[in-house]
Amino acid sequence: MRTMQRTREELATFLRSRRERLSPHDVGLPNGGRRRTPGLRREEVAALAGVGLTWYTWLEQGRDIGVSATFLDNLAKVLKLDASERRHLFLLAHERPPTDPGKTWCVVPALIRRLMDDIAQHPAYVLNLRWDVLAYNETANHLFNFEQHPPERRNLLWILFTDPALRELLSHWEDEAPKILSSFRRDYVKASQETDLRALVDELKKVSPDFNTWWKQHDVHAPCNGCRDLKVDGETITFEHTSLIIDADRHLRLVVYAKSEHD
Repeated sequence: MRTMQRTREELATFLRSRRERLSPHDVGLPNGGRRRTPGLRREEVAALAGVGLTWYTWLEQGRDIGVSATFLDNLAKVLKLDASERRHLFLLAHERPPTDPGKTWCVVPALIRRLMDDIAQHPAYVLNLRWDVLAYNETANHLFNFEQHPPERRNLLWILFTDPALRELLSHWEDEAPKILSSFRRDYVKASQETDLRALVDELKKVSPDFNTWWKQHDVHAPCNGCRDLKVDGETITFEHTSLIIDADRHLRLVVYAKSEHD
């Protein structure tokens, strides 16, 4: 539990504004006739959040009191905050962002698809938290043969451990695959409760002895940025690669490859 410092006044204003935009009907309470001020009453918010009226009043008045992450989560639900508002609440109260539950489902914005076409000379593709390949440009398709896999199997981790062609493409597959898997493990932790993510891991354990062995080792390496040697048309070419976050809330990233200038 931490004590708020510079943000107490802003927190108080934020809480009042979120409370005043809700009606009793929004939270399943009877209207109870006309109200002198809009929104919920403090005692209603306090009761729904499971705290005393005096304590909540002090919080909304900007007094120097500590709050827990559990209470902030409850309060965010009571005030029906969206993901951005919830993060803002935690930052005001804790001076650190909360951990958002990871979600694997998302849609690639049209702008990102246009961007990949604009950098057509560089292989580029979009991954979600489950590592499904949601979009790619033609250069990436030529290099990784994404279209040879049906959409339901167009998953980078699945391809890495089940496609002999990708194993051949990676010059040092035995070294690279465990590192790539360790990067996936960080995403798995963010969304381990998602049934589709757990199903992917469970299935790979059954079909890939390498995956099964390395998954049990629980290795965690640095992010997979840097250089990677790929065998292209019989020639080994060094590519630099990086991941760019394009939607933090939906855990979307754009992966871009570029031939190394030192190759």
